[in-house]
Amino acid sequence: MNSKQSAKKYEMDMCSGPILQKMLLYSVPLMASGVLQLMFNAMDIVVVGNFAGDNSLAAVGSNTSIIGLITNLFMGLSIAANVLVARFYGAKDTKALTRTVHTSMLLSIISGVLLTVIGVGGAKWILELMQTPAEVLPLAITYLRIYFLGMTATMIYNFGSAILRGIGDTRRPLYYLVLAGVINVALNLVFVIYFKMDVAGVALATVISQCISAALVVRCLMKEKGAIRLRLGNLRLDKEKTALIFKIGLPAGFQGIMFSISNVIIQSSINSFGPIVMAGNAAAQNLESFVYIAMNAFHQAAVTFTSQNFGAMKWKRINKTVIYAEICVTVVGLLLGSLVCVFGKPLVGIYTSSPDVIQAGIDRLDIVARTQATAGMMDVMVGALRGVGYSLMPMIVSLVGVCGLRILWIFTVFGIEQFHTIQVLYASYPISWLITFMVQLVCFIVIRGRLEKRMKTHGLGI
Repeated sequence: MNSKQSAKKYEMDMCSGPILQKMLLYSVPLMASGVLQLMFNAMDIVVVGNFAGDNSLAAVGSNTSIIGLITNLFMGLSIAANVLVARFYGAKDTKALTRTVHTSMLLSIISGVLLTVIGVGGAKWILELMQTPAEVLPLAITYLRIYFLGMTATMIYNFGSAILRGIGDTRRPLYYLVLAGVINVALNLVFVIYFKMDVAGVALATVISQCISAALVVRCLMKEKGAIRLRLGNLRLDKEKTALIFKIGLPAGFQGIMFSISNVIIQSSINSFGPIVMAGNAAAQNLESFVYIAMNAFHQAAVTFTSQNFGAMKWKRINKTVIYAEICVTVVGLLLGSLVCVFGKPLVGIYTSSPDVIQAGIDRLDIVARTQATAGMMDVMVGALRGVGYSLMPMIVSLVGVCGLRILWIFTVFGIEQFHTIQVLYASYPISWLITFMVQLVCFIVIRGRLEKRMKTHGLGI
């Protein structure tokens, strides 16, 4: 098999053939990648929790929402790269495709540098703003600053993976992730247990593994044949493609920020309950991430499948894509969410041996994990809207339905003395997910009608 045939075997034509079968072939490697990545990331928390103490565990866990908040805007640009690569691949527009690739990769470098400046320079101020307890603050600052030193590599990997996903390749990013993740776990153990580096050790291990995964994805793109081949000498910001990436990516990024802002506000409220609840929340949140990332594979499938078929102007396949993705994400969410709750005590016990921290983790799982399927359903609708070129509308809906509702909940219901409990605070998650999903569904139905009418009027596709 020559190199061109080898590259072709990783690509996937989503515009013909059985949708469900191809969706599963596309989603399973994504699911495996996400779960493995979380397992490797969980080692940060497991190693710190067992070999450095509860304050270190709280320091690492409390940074999760901050990292999401700071990075989400730029992650939205990588989503746009995925959308455009899939669209031009489906439309077989090779010139537009190669320009998108080189624009996206240069944007990844610019994004990473900006994030490093923000994260390293603003770590202390951000953590103090979040009311991080004094006993946790120095450790949290150390972790956040080191973590953001590797942000350029993180952005390069995410943009590069988005390009590969756009042509249907979810396997090679999985291979690269496995290699980098194994190295991350090994370095965690060496830095924390042997060198006694505490949170600095797990942060440094993460940075090194991110650099490895970035190098692998760049090497992959440089060895590709055809329109997605990366040539470093051709890195430049194409005006038209940059505008398209920002048009799709900025609303997607702002939507992610809306989620993160509400999560940061919730984290600040959680912090007010003390280190035990913080540590339990961090452990439970990490377990819930496994459920979310498994569901997120179908969100990404919805983005790519709808984008390719939108480029090929095949609307009926877009309808079927949404239906199959919703069915799959609901089944996965209900199954995994229930399993996490049933085995909640031993699972939280992996992160800590403290009975109080374990119970604090179970308190969150009983409310959030049980209802996570609704978050997946909401995300599939968002992915479908982005795939057909609508990114502003999901952002506005999320602004009101997720961020706005959660903030309102905290300052009204949660603010009432008899309802000022951690359980009431956690209830804001499922309520906001369900309401936002229902509104996104209505938006998609309306847009579907408009686009279908437009296609029939101009005689485009089927």
